[in-house]
Amino acid sequence: MAITKIMTDSASDIPAQYEADYEIEILGFPLTIGEETYYERVDFPVKEDFYTRLYSEPKIPTHAQITQMEFEEKFEEFWKKGYQNLIYVCINSKGSNTFNSALMAKKHFEEAHPEADFTIYILDAKTYSYAYGYAVVEAAKKAQKGTAVKEIVAYLEDWFNSVEIYATAYSLEFAKKSGRVSSTAAFVGELLGLKPVITFIDGDNATPAKVRGDKAVVPTLVKFAKEHIVPKTPYIILYGNNMEERDKLIKEMEKAIGYPAADIVQIGATISINIGANLVGIVIKGAQKH
Repeated sequence: MAITKIMTDSASDIPAQYEADYEIEILGFPLTIGEETYYERVDFPVKEDFYTRLYSEPKIPTHAQITQMEFEEKFEEFWKKGYQNLIYVCINSKGSNTFNSALMAKKHFEEAHPEADFTIYILDAKTYSYAYGYAVVEAAKKAQKGTAVKEIVAYLEDWFNSVEIYATAYSLEFAKKSGRVSSTAAFVGELLGLKPVITFIDGDNATPAKVRGDKAVVPTLVKFAKEHIVPKTPYIILYGNNMEERDKLIKEMEKAIGYPAADIVQIGATISINIGANLVGIVIKGAQKH
């Protein structure tokens, strides 16, 4: 048995096969649709089923944070199972209070069990979706091989200090309501046919460019990614329900970089609530930020 347990949350968008193969513990974000509560990954395992609800509901679904109690229960569970370390990788702390819940749970566990030979690491991914899910999967591979916990933590911190997302939503409805794009910018963008390139870097989001028309999206994303990627490092393609643009991005990015994507991953409920499902994006390893 590995001595280090790797844990994350469902906004990491880790494919189910990786979750099983590398024994990753994934906590599901609670989702509210109408008057009903669901849990990401437990409910809607087929992501298109959630997209259907997302676009058909009169009120946009919401998600809540993972609670301190849920973290405490997991810490107790894996300590009692004999693990010596637990690494929890959290969705960007600037976008969710889940990080603080995990920190409080860690403090409470350590106060309740001063005798425990069990070290808990809480890491802020400072990003979203498979931009941190990829690193979690790699960390879980290392844990299975018996890699020292400090080496795993160092790998994760290096990735989180350099990972960048370049993405475009073809509809601004959800980005506007989540605050990723202002209402005024969304109105003007829709009126003029402008699509924003949204970046998520070091915990912050920005809009470094706007392109006119759908045809300009993929070339612009590829241009940004090629300019900022550290040569020969892995990259990931993100997508939702737009398979045509996904396929164009896969082809054009490989042509520009010279090697295929490490993974091609569909976004889940938590991410699509905030930006919509009609999007494509590229995750790269850029320059170190710290």
